[in-house]
Amino acid sequence: MTTAPAFGAIAPGTDLSLHARELVRIHDAVLSGVRPPERPRALVARSWTRVMRMGLAADRVNERRPMTVDELARRRRTSRLSLVIDELRRVLTSVADASMFLVVVCDADGVVLWREGSARVQLTADRLGFLEGMVWTEQVVGTNAIGTALAEAAPVQLFSAEHYENQQHPWYCTAAPIHDPRDGELLGVVDVSGPALTLHPAIGALVESAVRLAEASLWRRHREGLEALRRSTEAVVSTASGPLLVVDDHGWVAHHSGVAERDRIDVPRADRPVAVPGLGLCVPERLGAGWLVRPADSARTISARLEGCTLEVDADGGSWLAVLTPRHAEILRLLAAAGPTGLTAAALSASLFGDPDHVVTVRAEVSRLRRVVGALVATNPYRLSVPVERRESAVDRRV
Repeated sequence: MTTAPAFGAIAPGTDLSLHARELVRIHDAVLSGVRPPERPRALVARSWTRVMRMGLAADRVNERRPMTVDELARRRRTSRLSLVIDELRRVLTSVADASMFLVVVCDADGVVLWREGSARVQLTADRLGFLEGMVWTEQVVGTNAIGTALAEAAPVQLFSAEHYENQQHPWYCTAAPIHDPRDGELLGVVDVSGPALTLHPAIGALVESAVRLAEASLWRRHREGLEALRRSTEAVVSTASGPLLVVDDHGWVAHHSGVAERDRIDVPRADRPVAVPGLGLCVPERLGAGWLVRPADSARTISARLEGCTLEVDADGGSWLAVLTPRHAEILRLLAAAGPTGLTAAALSASLFGDPDHVVTVRAEVSRLRRVVGALVATNPYRLSVPVERRESAVDRRV
């Protein structure tokens, strides 16, 4: 068997008919529990293992359950992919009929939001349940480029019997994840599928190019949104005193004054303090479609109290409660005891686990804790941004 470049399933010059027959033998052997004539690709082997553990059948079409019309419409309407579906159509759909393939765009849950392309290929896809509103994850339909791209968080191309279900063997599928350039969030998957024996080695590059163009379009819209936010808040900002930032809901900076320019800060929330280099501890304030971020002053004090696993924070005249896990409460107590010098990850590991070897676990726990308490926990080293008063509770006394 020849080796395919990058994530492709075939190499240039591959005899597709011969390769398809070889893959059928490998597929049948692996699923029968006997030694295959050759090993499947590592990506395919991982996916088959996951699917077999789920108990899906290979010799029939596993049950598909379509979304309701209203739910599909809602997903289309709320998906950021709706902003770039026209760009994807221009790149991919224009050649779909001539190239005998379908263009499919799914959301991050594997739900098919849009499907366009060759009418003849669509009829075949209909019989497989490859329809708008259907879920095409590995858990539902077995190994397929869409579901496997979601599972692997990477582009995937599958050819013929690399698919798990026998009924999908006449197909090739090429899928690439598409992300929100603002925060890296997975938005969904762009897929091109068609008859297996029509697969061309350039299909993978075509799909990746479409994804890059769509992500670039989303980034342009993001920059335009920041400029609109800057203009809409100019009047308020011009009358404010002291250093400040104006940021969007994802923490991207639209305007700065009295502080060094930076691209982004932590995601702002009205009930969580945020630490900003050059500004210190701040309590974000809603300003139009964005946030005004400026240092806490004497009129905007922040204090915190920990009782058992309940953290109470007073900020800018308001207060909020957070119920912590016992581990997170223990971390806060250790940091409070350490004072302003704080603790390194290794020192925190020694206090929590009795040795300094659990640094990775400590960093993950502190990261999860900061999602709850925001910048109350500072880093490098780990320390508290404001004093946390500890109140003894019944739980503490039992411990």
